Amino acid sequence: MNKMLILGALLMASQAFAGEYLVKYRNASVLKSLSSQSLEKSQFRITGQHEVGSYVKIDIAPANETRVLVSLITRPDIEYVVPNAKMHAFTNPIQVTQLRDQWAITKVQAEKAWQRAGNKGHRNITVAVIDTGVDYNHPNLVQNMVPGYNFKNNNNDPMDITGAQNPGHGTHCAGVIGGTGLVDGGIVGLSPEVSIMPVRFLGEDGSGDLDTAVKAIDYAIEKNVQVISASWGAAGPRAQAGPLLEAIKRADDKGVIFVAAAANDGKNNDSTEVFPANSGLPNTITVAASGMSDSKPSWSNFGKATVHVSSPGEDIMSTLPGNKYGNLSGTSMATPLVAGMVAFLKSQDTSLTGAQLRALLQTTGAKVSIETACNCRVDAFAAVDHLLNKKMWLVPAAATMDENTSMNLSVMNGTAPFTMTSSNPGILSIDNTGAIKAVSKGTVVITVKDAAGSTVNSLDYNVGKSTPPDNGGGGGGAPGAPGAPGQCPLDPQICQIACTVMPTLPFCKTP
Repeated sequence: MNKMLILGALLMASQAFAGEYLVKYRNASVLKSLSSQSLEKSQFRITGQHEVGSYVKIDIAPANETRVLVSLITRPDIEYVVPNAKMHAFTNPIQVTQLRDQWAITKVQAEKAWQRAGNKGHRNITVAVIDTGVDYNHPNLVQNMVPGYNFKNNNNDPMDITGAQNPGHGTHCAGVIGGTGLVDGGIVGLSPEVSIMPVRFLGEDGSGDLDTAVKAIDYAIEKNVQVISASWGAAGPRAQAGPLLEAIKRADDKGVIFVAAAANDGKNNDSTEVFPANSGLPNTITVAASGMSDSKPSWSNFGKATVHVSSPGEDIMSTLPGNKYGNLSGTSMATPLVAGMVAFLKSQDTSLTGAQLRALLQTTGAKVSIETACNCRVDAFAAVDHLLNKKMWLVPAAATMDENTSMNLSVMNGTAPFTMTSSNPGILSIDNTGAIKAVSKGTVVITVKDAAGSTVNSLDYNVGKSTPPDNGGGGGGAPGAPGAPGQCPLDPQICQIACTVMPTLPFCKTP
């Protein structure tokens, strides 16, 4: 029996590179002040800067760490300080096989989807594979490759270098998205005529950090990609994920869709926070894995409030560096299949947003017993057929809300005016403008009828228990700022000391 790699590239955020922190400033004048403080008093070294993210990377000697951190986080011109999280891929042994069984392509009806659309995607849609790099010379990928960048080594060569902790993770993800299907004995991706941009921030040892992850996202935004595939993440408190959440928000502002892996701990993301999976932003689609029989592999994370869809992620055949192929398993493999599906659907209608595509995938997904917002597994044919037939769907299609919160529902492809009703107004109310109010705990379905007489139902709208642990905000994982009430972005002892110096700091207040 082959030992397969179960790889979600879950990045461990419990430790940081010794003494390294990211310091976000409120305005650029802080840079001069920090540089002066660093040089004159030799308290720390500024080792990097990311202007788009408004932060610098510093290194503090262990003897000065507590004193310097207290000094920094009590300054009014500094927004927050977080550890530069140490990240590495979570891997098991792999045995490469030369089989080309692509059960996942059949399961999601990709061939039928291409026939329905009359195309297999378009190269004007670019997917950034932010990962360990990509073997851009692989015969099964080379026609779809566009230039990228290597933030691990700060050069223009994002080649996927294999090692004990990296069998070619990024190359495998790239094949799942856009393998051309033109090589004898090769494989085909979900969108085989897409453009793929390799952006490397994880190395051959599987390691990377928060700083380079943020820079990789901002690079992809700058290069005007339409989709980012992120088969990696970090388990940890939201307070320490600020730079990452802010980068994803910048992607959202530019219309970039962010597809993220739910992780491979077998845990419920509604109660265990993982980032970027739990960003809660409108452009994010978070993916659990499904197996050949549409059941959840034991290792896949899940979550009704925070995981949006499931996708084939077990024993997935794809490209590996050096003109090789192999089966890998993980939410890492499920994620690029959804990213490829998003790219394929964007090829049919470039105006579609992340929120709209998430809702379309949920509405048309095959029902399975995997706990996600839709309890569904993605289906490429059903999604593109729904889109091209201009059938109605609701945005959001499914949701989890806190009590006494509100949101708005929109209708795709319907004819106004609409009649909107809730199956239980005592739990959740809605008016004909789409204004929703969560009243009390429970689950409802919303029904919308348009002026032409067409009717569509939502999936489950759940009221109650949407706020993840240690999250100062609501709305099912809405991004909160580091330093929100009750959140200490650093070691609790350091924050305790800081609160004695300046008790008005946000994390010093009782939530």
